[in-house]
Amino acid sequence: MSIITPKKTNDIAKSIFWLIGIITIVILIIIIGYIVVKGLPVISLEFLLSSPKESGAAGGIFPMIISTIYVTFFAVLIATPLGVGSAIYLTEYAGDNIVVRIIKFASEALASLPSIIFGLFGLAFFVVFLNLGWCVLSASLTLALMAMPTIMRTAENSINAVPQSYKEGSYGMGASKWQTIINVTLPAALPGIVTGIILGMARAIEETAAIMYTVGASIAAPITIFDPARPLPLHLYILATEGISIDNAFGTALVLIVIILIITISTNVIVERYQKKMMGE
Repeated sequence: MSIITPKKTNDIAKSIFWLIGIITIVILIIIIGYIVVKGLPVISLEFLLSSPKESGAAGGIFPMIISTIYVTFFAVLIATPLGVGSAIYLTEYAGDNIVVRIIKFASEALASLPSIIFGLFGLAFFVVFLNLGWCVLSASLTLALMAMPTIMRTAENSINAVPQSYKEGSYGMGASKWQTIINVTLPAALPGIVTGIILGMARAIEETAAIMYTVGASIAAPITIFDPARPLPLHLYILATEGISIDNAFGTALVLIVIILIITISTNVIVERYQKKMMGE
């Protein structure tokens, strides 16, 4: 009768986790590879730099790229100070009481809501009640509500992870609480905060349900935040579900993936350089 030793148990668990990781990577490669194979023949300078024709059956996606950048930029611009500011309040000022617990519970509940709920709320509140209409601003505010809980929770965990000795050293040199937060806590927590912003941005840039009720569906590039637009996820949804052009839908999907990869990689490089600079390397 064989006895399973702790070492064998550890080896089995390690093998299972390795297998799960490999399966995940293979699935990701298959999905991205399929989109690349289908979408790459569609990609050209004309496709990237021209406007759509015949409702997207021909032409390019340049206005959709501009719309995506526009909507995502304003969403992150709105969500970041709110999320980081809330995290600073919860970690440095609020303490532990019933109000803080309610705020944290509300944040977690907000993060778990389906995106279409945000879309319907954005339609009812921003588009109709505030009379903003279908525009970039309505979509950005809706996406900001989606991204804010992610940014807040990630920033909160990053600030809590800063060693207490850093703060004590700052206080020992005569710095005030606010000076310590600005000059010590936030710089030390910045990599984690940026990660939360990236996650929030990724969720904002890829959402369709949250913006299809708030942004409109104009195929023209928006000029101001009060203009309607059609970001890439919405354009992709319309092309695929209405059967306008499956080939252009794959091309649009590939461009969307590339944009997300560029943003993620660029931000990670910047954060890594910042960390090396902070470490004096």
